[in-house]
Amino acid sequence: MNKGCAISLGAILLLLTLGLVYYFSTKDAQEEEGIELTKATIDNVLKKTVATGAIKPRKEVNIKPQVSGVVDQLYVEAGAIVKKGQRIAKIKLVPSQVNINNAQSSVQLANIRYKESLRELERQKSVFSQKLDVENAKINYDNATKEEERQKDLFTDGVISEIDYNRFVLDKNLRKAELENAKISSNNVIKQFEADADIRKQELAAAKDNLALLREGATKNSKQVSNIVVSTVAGMVLDIPIEEGSSVIERNNFNEGTSIATVADMNALIFEGKVDESDVGKLKEGMPIELTVGAIENEKFNANLEYIAPKGITEEGTVKFEVRAAIKPTSGTFLRAGYSASGDIILDRRDSVIVINERDLITSKDSDSTFVELKIGENDFKKTEVKTGLSDGILIEVTSGLDTTQQIKILKN
Repeated sequence: MNKGCAISLGAILLLLTLGLVYYFSTKDAQEEEGIELTKATIDNVLKKTVATGAIKPRKEVNIKPQVSGVVDQLYVEAGAIVKKGQRIAKIKLVPSQVNINNAQSSVQLANIRYKESLRELERQKSVFSQKLDVENAKINYDNATKEEERQKDLFTDGVISEIDYNRFVLDKNLRKAELENAKISSNNVIKQFEADADIRKQELAAAKDNLALLREGATKNSKQVSNIVVSTVAGMVLDIPIEEGSSVIERNNFNEGTSIATVADMNALIFEGKVDESDVGKLKEGMPIELTVGAIENEKFNANLEYIAPKGITEEGTVKFEVRAAIKPTSGTFLRAGYSASGDIILDRRDSVIVINERDLITSKDSDSTFVELKIGENDFKKTEVKTGLSDGILIEVTSGLDTTQQIKILKN
């Protein structure tokens, strides 16, 4: 009985021993199989910051009317390409009767003044043709000349003194000057009345033009019709915010006026965005930007940073700075104004360098040294120091201590 128990106990112990050996050997194999290895690769490392914003035209103009009224006709639609001076819309004028009456009264008054100036001009020409004022001055001069000659004889005979004779000589010279002035004055008077008649004629024309503008929105002599709205720039019509029949107000010193259309040059686009204050100090004008447009998948657009705002704006508790970049023209893809976009501003880059995943680095607590676990045998790893360079947050450049043939352990968190 005791012998049988001893044999049974020995068999149980043997089974337990074999079981433990199998368990620990299997566990060691599983742990060894759980180790993952990788190698350094050749790649590009980019250090960048992100600006969020939108695509906008560099030159965008709101077209506004010169007169107030009602939109009678629209000649273009949004998306149309227009030239400078091309018609956009026609405005139907709705003037008040008071303004019409005042304009008509101004025309009548100007017409009366113009006719009166013509009559006065004809009268002065008649006077000039008869030369009445000149003839009168000539008679006075002739009389003064004869009297001076008579007094000269008396002076020669000693009848009168030299002082008395000189008075007649002076009178003769005065009459001569009056004759010359009469001739000049006669010509000047005609020119003066001709100028006055011309001024009255211009006043009449201006009054008629004003009446025509109120009634029709145009004048006979004007090269541009004031109630026809034309594009002031060449480009694409982005928006027509009004419809036919809508009332519009002219632009003036007291009112911005109603926008008829928005026209922009879509060949010159910019990206306007904002960056965080922590990154703005690293930016410089001329830096390249890679734009990603939300509406266009799998395509990047190149741009160059051209403006960094000198003053920040507080948004949601953080300070943002506006940036602007010139987008390089693209031939294959049409960028629409208002597309939301994000710009990767490249702060620094390394091309075709040895890189590893930053998570596989071991940082020394006592120094700034970094290490990797390098495989040196079947199950052996060696902690090896490496020198690192630029990092993009995922990949990091290795400048020395590692090549692409060596295997390193992947560190798991």
